[in-house]
This record gives sequence, structure tokens and C-alpha cells, in this order.
Amino acid sequence: MMLINFKNYHESTGKNAIKIAKIAEKVAEELNVNISIAPSLIDLAKVKENVSIPVYAQHADAINYGSYTGQILLENIKEYGIDGIMVNHSERNILIKDIEFIVKKAKALNMKTMVCASTSNISGALAIFNPDYIAIEPPELIGGDISVSVARPEIITESLNIVRRISPETKVLCGAGIKNGLDVKKALELGANGILVASGVVKAKDVEKAIFELANALR
Repeated sequence: MMLINFKNYHESTGKNAIKIAKIAEKVAEELNVNISIAPSLIDLAKVKENVSIPVYAQHADAINYGSYTGQILLENIKEYGIDGIMVNHSERNILIKDIEFIVKKAKALNMKTMVCASTSNISGALAIFNPDYIAIEPPELIGGDISVSVARPEIITESLNIVRRISPETKVLCGAGIKNGLDVKKALELGANGILVASGVVKAKDVEKAIFELANALR
């Protein structure tokens, strides 16, 4: 599993979001690798119309239908055919009770769930909710030049041990600083089930080459 977080970079919003989504779809089909994408909330519906690979929302709020101006309703996201939800990214942290609310609701809506954790202890706390994926991302390494699999390998192995003890079916992804195939291979050697990437792909000079290298290393 590789999830590409588009964030809100100029290179990955609007028309650029559709362009990158189609490139990801092309590589996924060519290599037969599970590549999912998480465009900005504004681009979700339009991207989903243009590709067949799984599309995740970057965030949802812990609300039900009602008077919640400016908040994001999970049922509304699901209505547009969105496949999954990413929550608690270090750039959009939420309360643990809200994570539980969203994960439970997403499961009821038959949506995939990916929860981000900055430490092994947090990953253990989140594993109690049995999400489909937990992504380990130390915030100090996000967007940097050194991957977590190289700089902090112990956090991956510790998280894997904790998560698999609490929720054996939850898969663990490696995020933060993943830039190349060697980073991916190191993450897999440590036991990770895949990767969460962002700037290493969407800000690359050659997006297709970047996606291909990472996806090929996952095979």
C-alpha cells in the first residue's frame, strides 16, 4: 500500500491534482501495486471522477448531520464515492475521542481508515480502534531529506510490535521523509506494510518517475 498525500501544494491542487492522480493510476496498473491518493478536500469529487484507484479524504470532523458550519461531514464525503479517510495527520491533529468517532463511523460507512501517529505509544493507543492502517510519522522528519526508516528505525519496529499485539489486522505504514526506493526497502525490511508519502512525490521534478521508483520498491 502506498498512499500519496497531496496536501495543499500548488503542484497538487486543482488541475494538477487530476494530473498527478492519473499518473498514479497509470503506475498502479502498470506495476500492479496498491496506490491510493489523498487530494485536498476541494478536489476530492473531481479527482474521484477521473480515476479508478482508491481516493482518501485528508480529514473529516467528528460530527453528525446538523448545524456545523465549515466542518466536514463524513457522510457527505462518502456520498461522492470516496473510498477512505485519513485522520490525525501531524498537520491536522485531533482529539483521540474524535479519532474514535471518525474511525467507527467510517467503518459503518464501509470506508477504509488510516490514522497517523507520531510515536509508538500513540500508535498503540490508536490501535485499540482497529483502523485499517496506522501511519507512523515523526513530525520532525516530515518533508525532510532523511526518512523515518533511516533516522528512526526503532519507532517502526516498536510500533509494529505494539500494533500487532493490540490489533493484528491493522497494517502499519511508514511515513515522513520517504523519498526513494531505498527508503521503501528499508521500511519493508523493518516490517512495515507500505508507505505514506507527500512532497517526495508531488514536488518531484518528474512525478511519474518518483511514483514508479517508490511503487516498484513495494513489489
